[in-house]
Amino acid sequence: MRWRGNRKSGNVEDRRGVRASGQQGFSGGSGMLRLLPVIFKFLGVKGTLILAVCIGAYGLFTGTLGNMLGGLGLQQDTTASRPAVPFHETAQEKELVDFVSVILADTEDTWTTLFRQKGRTYQEPRLVLFRDVVHSACGMAQSAMGPFYCPGDRQVYIDLGFYDQLKNRFNAPGDFAQAYVIAHEVGHHVQTLVGISDSVQAARKKLSKTDGNRLSVRQELQADCLAGVWAYHAHHSRQLLEVGDVEEGLDAASAIGDDTLQKQSQGYVSPDSFTHGTSAQRVKWFKIGLTSGDMDSCDTFNTF
Repeated sequence: MRWRGNRKSGNVEDRRGVRASGQQGFSGGSGMLRLLPVIFKFLGVKGTLILAVCIGAYGLFTGTLGNMLGGLGLQQDTTASRPAVPFHETAQEKELVDFVSVILADTEDTWTTLFRQKGRTYQEPRLVLFRDVVHSACGMAQSAMGPFYCPGDRQVYIDLGFYDQLKNRFNAPGDFAQAYVIAHEVGHHVQTLVGISDSVQAARKKLSKTDGNRLSVRQELQADCLAGVWAYHAHHSRQLLEVGDVEEGLDAASAIGDDTLQKQSQGYVSPDSFTHGTSAQRVKWFKIGLTSGDMDSCDTFNTF
């Protein structure tokens, strides 16, 4: 990607040197991700999904119930005392911080323009960098569950260590694969601004768990499509993409499909437990957004 030298966002909050205080909810290190196969073995699919819901919010791996945590009494006080802790930033990580800031700024430019064309005002989200565990309006979240978006505070959260997992564990390297992660979470922010997130949440309360999961899949696939819409405009308006970038994004979308992840972790697939869609579905909807550049083409709720 041709990102160096481009504008950086002023909406990045660095909490990597902040200790998350308070013990309500889950806590622990990023090493938990390496334990997911063990968790699947002992808890099974349903148990692991419940655990994911408790920890996560609107992320690449977790379900779509993050904004319910407050209603369940699990919402955290994000103003709690958080003493600074020493941390060492490598040159590679510093470059990642710059990269994430540039990508976030580019999503701001894209969605500000698209919202203006529809007579609306785009409200920019904040992006929070953290390590291991973080407080959000959706609860205390661990980096083990991957990047996520919390509609309660309209912020994207990411532990940059996830990019190592994306490259080494999920075999999806490349800067555009990394950008896709940010664009997907910003897609959830767009859904919040236009009222889709609230509608989905209200509908889920009236559905069975299986039907609720199916609705969640449609919401996640729409976020993939919206990520593709951003990529279309990033390339056509600002020539951000280079040869091979699209393939990186498609590889990333494929690597984190529910069926692929379940096969890797437990050796079989359980469609009723899907919350994000299969690899083929994620690739399909990312490509729809990427080729159309039109958010109206991302109607996963009526076209599947």
